[in-house]
Amino acid sequence: MAWFKRKEKGIQTKTEEKKDTPKGLWYKSPTGKIVEAEELANNFYVSPEDDYHVRIGSNEYFSILFDDNKYKELDPNLTSKDPLKFEDTKKYTDRLKQAQEKTGLKDAVRTAVGKSKGEKLVIACMDFAFIGGSMGSVVGEKIARAIDYSLKNKIPFMMISKSGGARMMEAALSLMQLAKTSAKLAQLAEAKIPYISLCTDPTTGGTTASYAMLGDINIAEPGALIGFAGPRVVKEATGKDLPDGFQTAEFVLEHGFLDFIVHRRDLKDRVNLYIDLVTNQPYRA
Repeated sequence: MAWFKRKEKGIQTKTEEKKDTPKGLWYKSPTGKIVEAEELANNFYVSPEDDYHVRIGSNEYFSILFDDNKYKELDPNLTSKDPLKFEDTKKYTDRLKQAQEKTGLKDAVRTAVGKSKGEKLVIACMDFAFIGGSMGSVVGEKIARAIDYSLKNKIPFMMISKSGGARMMEAALSLMQLAKTSAKLAQLAEAKIPYISLCTDPTTGGTTASYAMLGDINIAEPGALIGFAGPRVVKEATGKDLPDGFQTAEFVLEHGFLDFIVHRRDLKDRVNLYIDLVTNQPYRA
């Protein structure tokens, strides 16, 4: 039975002839559902069986929101410095370089302007892949400059938050970005230019304490983790068991901190609907 018994012993395959299983062909959701990567992309990076919204970055959000994925990136070469000469298990400069090489990003936020359903929109989108989407000086500066662009050109502004909070390697300089971005958003409100805030998984720490919750309309993706401190920290601090679904988008909506939860496939239509309603413009179908 040659099918089951090896006739020749000592068979070896040269290293260069060995074949690996290609990575990225399938995605497994937290509930165990498996979906092909191509099908996932065609479904707005949402698992079709369990509706799980996969974490995506600025490239994917820009492709979803901008018409024909055409946009102009603002301040693309702004990068972080190390004024505090911070070092923990490794130097901050080395950590930045490593993150840039791994992700192909300059920092944890990208800003761009383009047309969405035929009208211009400025979007600032955070990338969790870059040091956990942490908010440092460059993140605050790029958001502030994007808001300035909206003010100058009278274009609606959208912020997509996905962050673990302030960047500890920049200490107080990072915390200053909360006040800086909040002040810029106050100027936007004074000029009566719409601001839509989208909270995605996760939106925590300093982002929640500043721009993520300051939108004219605050929306979120289904199941997103939204809060200041994480559930484990809250439980340890209060000494109490937390309710089911604590800090999920649905829980936060129920307690009045969000206006809507929006499925990713409807994101482009709903964002532009909100802008049309806020600006009292005819609805763009």
